[in-house]
Amino acid sequence: QVQLQESGPGLVKPSQTLSLTCTVSGGSITSNHYYWSWIRQPPGKGLEWIGYITYGGSTYSSPSLKSRTSISRDTSNNQFSLQLSSVTPEDTAEYYCARFYTGYSDFDYWGQGTQVTVSS
Repeated sequence: QVQLQESGPGLVKPSQTLSLTCTVSGGSITSNHYYWSWIRQPPGKGLEWIGYITYGGSTYSSPSLKSRTSISRDTSNNQFSLQLSSVTPEDTAEYYCARFYTGYSDFDYWGQGTQVTVSS
């Protein structure tokens, strides 16, 4: 059973960088066919895809967030991370990490989510 767990600060000040880590158990982040994703949901809004890192280490980000997004991985600890720079209150959201299976073209495992609030 694959499990994903987000971790990171719940409060970030405006203009600072939001940093989150997703720890994966039950499966390797270097296994073929899987993309490791970040998704968020602002209060009262729908899900927004932020980006992903592939099993090969390539990264792709939403065009609307690309200039502020960095996604990386630590294969020795089976983790991948998100950094979102220059945050504003509009970046307040529940942040999720998830696994995307290319065979199904869908997300098959999700973390429980972590609330991040941007406020001074």
